[in-house]
Amino acid sequence: MTLRLIHLSDLHFGRDRPELMRPLLATLNSLRPDIVAISGDLTQRARSSQFRAARTFIDHISAPVLCVPGNHDLPVHRPFRRFFRPFSNYIRHISADLSPAWMHPDLAVIGINTMSPWRWQTGWATRREIREAARHCLSGPAHRLNVIVAHHPFELPGDSTKSPMINAEWGLKTLAEAGADIILSGHLHRWRVVSPPDPDAPAVLQIHCGTGLSNRNRGEPNDFAVIDIGSDTSDSDLTVTRWIATAQDVFAAQDTVRFHRGPDGWQSPAPLPGDVIPA
Repeated sequence: MTLRLIHLSDLHFGRDRPELMRPLLATLNSLRPDIVAISGDLTQRARSSQFRAARTFIDHISAPVLCVPGNHDLPVHRPFRRFFRPFSNYIRHISADLSPAWMHPDLAVIGINTMSPWRWQTGWATRREIREAARHCLSGPAHRLNVIVAHHPFELPGDSTKSPMINAEWGLKTLAEAGADIILSGHLHRWRVVSPPDPDAPAVLQIHCGTGLSNRNRGEPNDFAVIDIGSDTSDSDLTVTRWIATAQDVFAAQDTVRFHRGPDGWQSPAPLPGDVIPA
């Protein structure tokens, strides 16, 4: 049985490209995913109007949608609300569950809220959040693929000027030990697929999407990831395909990389394309 998961991130309604919204929705629905995961930054300034636009977008996706908040989903420029009611608009328009989970016998998609009004830019994966996600990972059969969704990455590229998320190293190790297989994240507006570099590293495949709709794409095309998950046995295969917005304002598949999960973790049976980076 094959399951399809689509990963979107950093839509940034309020700084979005309206001409891409219909093509993106049409492409998402034509791909017929089993679940769509959005790893935060649905809005630019956490305004009600921006959340309403995000809600309308989500409502036009045919598949179930799992969202977690990003730093731009908190009202950073309104100090009282930032510190005392940081998630009020998110809860009103998107979901009261800030760490949702979607369960299937062969696939678990588990959200982690990495947002804190005290660590707006850096992010903070609390030990409570990590342990709850680890509990979800441990709750299913051994063959099940466990996918974590978080806004902030658990690792940063070597040329990044950003500070690492609080508890990132401990969290990655804890999740890997609990059976997490993949982490989906955004925040950097940069596409990366990071495979485990060696047997001693946490055996977690990390997929970082850029931005699905924002005009703040930092020189990269708007994109999203399609993840096709193969068999329901302890050895499983998946493909990760990057879809990008073209100059004609349509989305098209660009690169695909295949991975096999065996006793020693994730391995790519084919040569890795340039945008698949060992950590």
